[in-house]
Amino acid sequence: MRAVDGASGLGGREVSPIAQSVAQSENSLVRAIGTWGLAASIVNVTVGGGIFRLPASPDVTGRLGAAAPLAYIVCALVMGLIVLCIAEAGSRISLTGGPYAYVEVTFGRYMGFMVGVMLWLLGCTAMPAVAGVFADTVARYVPAVASAGGRAAFLAVVFGAVAMINVLGVRQGTRLNATLTVAKLAPLLLLLVAGLFVIQGDNLRWTSGAPAAADLSRASVFLIFAFAGVESALVPSGEVRNSARTVPRAVFLAMALVTLLYIGLQVVAQGVLGAELVGDPTPLATAAGRVFGPWGATMLALGFMISAFGYLSGMTLAVPRALFAFARDGILPRRLASVHPRFHTPWLAIIVQSAIGWLLAVTSGFEGLAIIANVSAALVYLGCAAAAWKLRRSSPSGAEGAGVRIPGGALAPPLAAIAILFLLTSVTLKEWAVLAAVVAVASVLFVISTRAGTPAQPRATD
Repeated sequence: MRAVDGASGLGGREVSPIAQSVAQSENSLVRAIGTWGLAASIVNVTVGGGIFRLPASPDVTGRLGAAAPLAYIVCALVMGLIVLCIAEAGSRISLTGGPYAYVEVTFGRYMGFMVGVMLWLLGCTAMPAVAGVFADTVARYVPAVASAGGRAAFLAVVFGAVAMINVLGVRQGTRLNATLTVAKLAPLLLLLVAGLFVIQGDNLRWTSGAPAAADLSRASVFLIFAFAGVESALVPSGEVRNSARTVPRAVFLAMALVTLLYIGLQVVAQGVLGAELVGDPTPLATAAGRVFGPWGATMLALGFMISAFGYLSGMTLAVPRALFAFARDGILPRRLASVHPRFHTPWLAIIVQSAIGWLLAVTSGFEGLAIIANVSAALVYLGCAAAAWKLRRSSPSGAEGAGVRIPGGALAPPLAAIAILFLLTSVTLKEWAVLAAVVAVASVLFVISTRAGTPAQPRATD
């Protein structure tokens, strides 16, 4: 379904029968999700595998030292503004499709397509980044995984397993994700509470004054990896009770809870490990070993492995659908849009995406993958901020398609854009070159598919 035909009320466009059907579907949903329910969903989606590795990153603690919590605060404020932009834009675009649908309606097919590409690149690099940390954690207990060959074999098993689960059916993948949700939070909260009584004050002392703006920018853009995904919890916006009040309250409540959790874990890791923290491949597990003894390290490692496997399974449920959509729309070979005759899943796209993830996990490190994922996310968010600003200006209050107007929402798009541009100042030329190469290839595919007469954008639904 094309997002540009959405029932948005913009520019007097003719609404397609499909769009009318979707709009009717949205109106039939039961609005039962309240502030606490939506906030819990945001926390669940946001707290993934990244926080188990990020406290030891050279781009965070290595640059800021004991001042690292400042970067979490900056990142949380930026993400809060971004989510408000997404919430307002989503209330004006009635079609499913997420950020690329908002951008396509507002700025046209090419920009919508590029946002779809950035979303795919985000997932494509985030998955192997978490998988690599998964392998590092297992290597603590299984020495064979520490070797290059053992690591490659282990990652092949992991990606093969999540691929098989998702090829067998969407229901199996979603059941697994729900089963593994609680297990990732319990050990983190236990370490946070107990670790506060073990920290060494000297490890938390600022020794060089306030951090430089460039260092704070670099650390903050790196930490997007820990906060990215919060926008996904707003997908069921048609089922939220009193969206104008519930969404901002839930966003700020969830952001406050997640930020406190992340800062607490950063303080505990820094306070317990001190100078040993930077570069540790499994910092929270190491800190738990100091706080509780060997069983604590095992507990955190097991919690991460459960969280990481659930994350990889969830991403394997979502990311291959982008390849499937690109193939179905003629951007990629049509064969990638094959649907399994028995399981009714995009089996070939799942297998190809899993193979790409395995290759990147074997050949690249966490930091390199994470920063590409973060820059991709930042560009998507910048597009959403621009779309929200234009949609608000073109839909006066009370007009058809005006959507919800979140209090203070008029300031969110410009503030979010300024904050994102500030974070992007820390991106290196090498990292921009990777993004430029992706954009160039995608643009060529867009032109070819357009000239061939195929719709050059990912579909809003499968």
